[in-house]
Amino acid sequence: MKSAGPATRPPVRSPAGSPAQSPWCALVGAGPGDPELLTLRAIRLVRRATVLLVDDLVSDAVLERALKGAKRRPRIVHVGKRGGCRSTPQAFITKLMVSEALAGERVVRFKGGDPFVFGRGGEEAEALRAHGITVEIGSGITAAVAASAGLGVPLTHRAHAHGVMLVTGHAKPGGAPLHWPTLAAAAAQGLTLVIYMGVAEWPQLQAGLLQGLPAGTPAAVVQHASLPQQRQVVTVLGDLAETITREQLGSPAIIIVGDVLQGALALAGQPAGLETPLQQTVRQARAA
Repeated sequence: MKSAGPATRPPVRSPAGSPAQSPWCALVGAGPGDPELLTLRAIRLVRRATVLLVDDLVSDAVLERALKGAKRRPRIVHVGKRGGCRSTPQAFITKLMVSEALAGERVVRFKGGDPFVFGRGGEEAEALRAHGITVEIGSGITAAVAASAGLGVPLTHRAHAHGVMLVTGHAKPGGAPLHWPTLAAAAAQGLTLVIYMGVAEWPQLQAGLLQGLPAGTPAAVVQHASLPQQRQVVTVLGDLAETITREQLGSPAIIIVGDVLQGALALAGQPAGLETPLQQTVRQARAA
């Protein structure tokens, strides 16, 4: 009598009941908010979904643009994730993604920006792969790119910055705090510093950066990058905290620090010899 072989899992079935090749999930970036900045790949993956987990920063306009023309609408689950606000726990989101994918659903996690730039995509991909789930990535335009475009300046410039650092403005709960003087020292070597989720931490952020950068270093804040309600201010590092308070800027916002912001002078097409407000602000701060 032959001994029974190892137990095998029954084949995963698709929602229609037909056998599926393997459990599948896609992590898809919705971009910074403007529906026109959705990628074609993002749209294709969203239209494949039978279950769509939608981030709080994905607007109705983006969602409708992505689903327009879909053969069938997926079951939509809103899983809010916004800094400083009440959010759906990440552990719950991950567990839901895994359970739905193993049940045969085509799961798409649709989140603002890019899933692999402060989007928890790395953690989610690890958890999914640990359960034998195939993971597909749909990259999105991250907010740093949209913010610089909104300002009309690049993030790198041959004359001002040969690199860029993307950092988060706060550490995970219980984690070591960011050491802003170290980041400032790196930025002083000719790197643009782009800070996500940093508006709420501006007092510590500014104080730390001023230990390694001059007070006259150009700085900018862009709120709601790429959206009709976008707000932006350009100032200097020494005045950053005062500017954020005066202008009542809040999340979601991107902070950009570095001499690359002076590229706005050339892009603005100012006549030679005419000093712009930014030039005047920088000159006065550095002369003080």
